[in-house]
Amino acid sequence: MARKPDERPPQLKIAADLRAKIMSGELEPGQKLPSTAELAETYGTAAATAHNATKLLQAEGFAYGQAGKGVFVRDRHPFIVRTAAYFDPAERGVTYRLLDVAEVDAPKSVAAELGEPRAVLRHRLMLRDEEPVEVSWSYYPLSLVAGTALNRRGRIQGGAPAVLAELGHPEREFTDSVSVRPPTTEEAELLELPEGIPVIRQFRVVYSDNARPIEASILIKGGHLYELRYQQQIPGEGS
Repeated sequence: MARKPDERPPQLKIAADLRAKIMSGELEPGQKLPSTAELAETYGTAAATAHNATKLLQAEGFAYGQAGKGVFVRDRHPFIVRTAAYFDPAERGVTYRLLDVAEVDAPKSVAAELGEPRAVLRHRLMLRDEEPVEVSWSYYPLSLVAGTALNRRGRIQGGAPAVLAELGHPEREFTDSVSVRPPTTEEAELLELPEGIPVIRQFRVVYSDNARPIEASILIKGGHLYELRYQQQIPGEGS
């Protein structure tokens, strides 16, 4: 079976190749990238095309330029997001900006999971060192959280899990559905994404006792410089 040819513009293909080498460690932090002339010769393109490829990497944060010296690999490790239903932002050096709290008609996919059409929305932006990392839309069943701290603006000590536990519905488990797609205009602007960067979309449903759904969240992260880490113990023989 013949492979479908890569029809992306040449600068995107060059950037993709260099990006893969940086992420794998083949090109190390502080290492100088090949010059535009060398890249142009290697990939059979014009020097301007090679230059545009390195500009893309700089815009994404993978590299930085030094006038008169060249372009170098940036010493920046991926922001590893360990999956969890909730984490204390203080433990990870991140902060939240609350964008909105409202009673809304839940999106169809959310309403189907929560089992009711109306929900309380908490819309937030997560930042790391003042750089946007994730934008989220978290929905809670209105019949469950009406009149609680989740239905009001302001920080919540212990976050949503504390409120839900006080209501008699502690978090027990969650499921994540993960996909990748181009960002919406709102997502691109909130996350300050360079052109052409896709987003990681997590659709998370949190359950309490008796598999009751108590939260459904849409979590959007930039697809560059970040990675999700899942960890699960593997039962040993005889366990």
